[in-house]
Amino acid sequence: VGNRDDSNLYINMKLKAAAEIGISANHIKLPNTATEADVLKCIASLNGDPAVHGFIVQLPLDSDKPINTEKITNAVAPEKDVDGLSSINAGKLSRGDLGDCFIPCTPKGCMELIRQTGIQVAGKRAVVVGRSKIVGAPMHDLLLWNHATVTTCHSKTSTLAEEVGKADILVVAAGKAEMVKGEWIKPGAIVIDCGINHVPDSTKASGKRVVGDVAYNTAKEKASYITPVPGGVGPMTVAMLMQSTVESAQRFLEKFQPGKWNIQYTQLTLKMPVPSDIEISQSCIPKPIDQVAKEVGLLPDEVELYGQTKAKVHLSALKRLKNQPDGKYVVVTGITPTPLGEGKSTTTVGLVQALGAHLHQNVFACVRQPSQGPTFGIKGGAAGGGYCQVIPMEEFNLHLTGDIHAITAANNLVAAAVDARIFHELTQTDQALYNRLVPSVNGVRKFSDIQIRRLQKLGINKTDPTALTKEEINLFVRLDIDPGTITWQRVLDTNDRFLRKITIGQSPTEKGFSRMAQFDITVSSEIMAVLALSDGLDDMKKRLGRMVVASSKRGEPVTTDDLGVTGALAVLMKDTVKPNLMQTLEGTPVFVHAGPFANIAHGNSSVLADKIALKLVGKEGFVVTEAGFGADIGMEKFFNIKCRYSGLRPHVVVLVATVRALKMHGGGPAVTAGVPLPKEYTEENLQLLAKGCSNLNKQIQNARMFGVPVVVAVNAFKTDTKAELALVVQLAKEAGAFDAVECTHWAEGGKGAVALAKAVQRASQTPSNFRFLYNVELPIIDKIRLIAQQIYGARDIELLPEAQEKVAVYTKQGFGNLPICMAKTHLSLSHDPEQKGAPTGFILPIRDIRASVGAGFLYPLVGTMSTMPGLPTRPCFYDIDLDPVSGEVNGLF
Repeated sequence: VGNRDDSNLYINMKLKAAAEIGISANHIKLPNTATEADVLKCIASLNGDPAVHGFIVQLPLDSDKPINTEKITNAVAPEKDVDGLSSINAGKLSRGDLGDCFIPCTPKGCMELIRQTGIQVAGKRAVVVGRSKIVGAPMHDLLLWNHATVTTCHSKTSTLAEEVGKADILVVAAGKAEMVKGEWIKPGAIVIDCGINHVPDSTKASGKRVVGDVAYNTAKEKASYITPVPGGVGPMTVAMLMQSTVESAQRFLEKFQPGKWNIQYTQLTLKMPVPSDIEISQSCIPKPIDQVAKEVGLLPDEVELYGQTKAKVHLSALKRLKNQPDGKYVVVTGITPTPLGEGKSTTTVGLVQALGAHLHQNVFACVRQPSQGPTFGIKGGAAGGGYCQVIPMEEFNLHLTGDIHAITAANNLVAAAVDARIFHELTQTDQALYNRLVPSVNGVRKFSDIQIRRLQKLGINKTDPTALTKEEINLFVRLDIDPGTITWQRVLDTNDRFLRKITIGQSPTEKGFSRMAQFDITVSSEIMAVLALSDGLDDMKKRLGRMVVASSKRGEPVTTDDLGVTGALAVLMKDTVKPNLMQTLEGTPVFVHAGPFANIAHGNSSVLADKIALKLVGKEGFVVTEAGFGADIGMEKFFNIKCRYSGLRPHVVVLVATVRALKMHGGGPAVTAGVPLPKEYTEENLQLLAKGCSNLNKQIQNARMFGVPVVVAVNAFKTDTKAELALVVQLAKEAGAFDAVECTHWAEGGKGAVALAKAVQRASQTPSNFRFLYNVELPIIDKIRLIAQQIYGARDIELLPEAQEKVAVYTKQGFGNLPICMAKTHLSLSHDPEQKGAPTGFILPIRDIRASVGAGFLYPLVGTMSTMPGLPTRPCFYDIDLDPVSGEVNGLF
């Protein structure tokens, strides 16, 4: 602070020394008008910067504003206080915690000089003249904890000469020129002179010379060792500053070593019968989320807190860890489910709780963020269940950090832009459109960056708005959208059946331009899929710009970049790209990030969450993620779409199966949500079960087709018999599973999935010969046929006329090399939800094909896909309530 000549001299010496040994050092200069708040703000920034391993505040502070020096020195984080001046470091030194603190540089240098003499400090009588916080007081402590008998003298000591004469080791830091005389010194003593004083000297050009606090010429005759001034303690002080900085960097690297976790797990108190999900969730006190972040090796500036139980993680963490090896990558999928679901989310959480809290492995769960629609509809939440949950479940299932709301806003901005552009093109001339799109501001017309991109796309290499011809202006201002080709819909994160088909533009202000449209649920938006597959902010922005919203009347794709909205979308989405950090009931970390549909999209959580987690767990750790629906849908898309874009290679597939679902596939009665299960599902029936294992066999084959070992998790329900569970385990192994394990995690937490966790550990050590099912260069029809025949068991495919037309259009538009994302029912391997087991020989009808160009896939429609759920007669919201006294949410499940 300020511009003192002596301070600048000392700082330059330190900068020079740092440069000589390869330390990157910077001088941060604050003016002499800086306030205390200015200095504290600068210190706080340095405290939080992981690239800074140590810093010092040069004293005195040369400001014309009042500044509390003590407050400033204590604001420096103790772990970066390489000057050792903070009260915490001083306190540790005074207590003798020499290995857990930074020692002020001058005393540390003095101690090193004493050691260099070879004389043992222990048992010697030491005298320190001076008691300053910078030298005298810490020097006393340092000598004391090195087992010397220490006396501290000062300006009020009446018998100073007598005390000095007793010293085997004498350290003088009094700030008075040649105060200690040679005749006072004990013969053979070690004398360390810390003083720097100026005395008049007419023989010098400056008229003065530098001397210490000891009369050097006479003292050297009696001392065995003595430090000169200048050239003695000063250089050692600088050297010790460099050493402390290196020590700080070493401590930082050791503390934040990737893969080295010191994590505190949460003990479960199990109850029987198992209480409701929200009762269990609310009975568990989650760790502060900043503690979870610290436990897994995230730095403070990489974590953005959203209250006490959730946080966003900055992508800078991935950049910091880019050279670290990845952990083991595990995907949880399932057999073809009943409408009730078979517990993939519960198994995902149970597995990570077992690996972490019980086997003490570094482990991360990466799961999708659920839509609020089903939470208030019929399905309920998606935080897992029983004693395997992400908590707090009410935070998880509701707003979380607002990502879905941001997607809603971004999606609807695109929808508004589409209709507004059509309206304005219908009601204005080319010149009027041009004048409004490229307005004159203070007499200057200028294209925006996104408009320059459109010009380049059109082959117009001009940047001067006045230079365009009439034909070029026409091309520039006319997107000429064909309303019949618009594929972009408005979205809402609520189940609302009456928005499935609507008419827009009925107000007189829209001048008769109206059209049929619809609302989808937010998680079906292509923007959600873009988020899930993005590799960073730049990649997300490019994907957002590539999204196709319609075709022009000339048959050319119209993108969000053509609409001019890409930058605005990136602004709305900039925070969503950061994964959300939460925890399980047993205190293991969870990333909750992105939640794309599993039919018209790929149904997997984000690439970014997986990548950051894989770096954080370290080489021997595990990342467990979940793929939506059964293996024929979510797992196939995980491999062929997500892994293709991420470059990540999985080590193990965990295939979740239940006796209930397998009995259904064996010909059991229909399973309906909200209706009691027929007796076939609650009584032992080995014949029905064995027949239904055809579906399990096929899904095991599907996983092995990709070259990845399969572990079957048999999710046990209380009505399952031992014989039934044993039969599933036996048949799974016979079908080629690496292992099959009975699991009771819903009722027992991680303890009930320990056997599964051990099987996953063993499987991860076997070779994974991962491969894709198809080459994206194949024609669109061939890729669809491969999935239908190899994964579903179909004999062939049949493209209906609309699908045939789309194949031609997308091939012509250059989208033929995109991977395929099949949109089909999750309730059967075939297109018919009533066909259970493992049907074969059927023809798979392809009704239509649509493109999510920004996300990066084509999605063929097999039958009709609902993208806006409706509310049932009795939705979940009847049971959801808020306690106004405690603020607790009740009724979620």
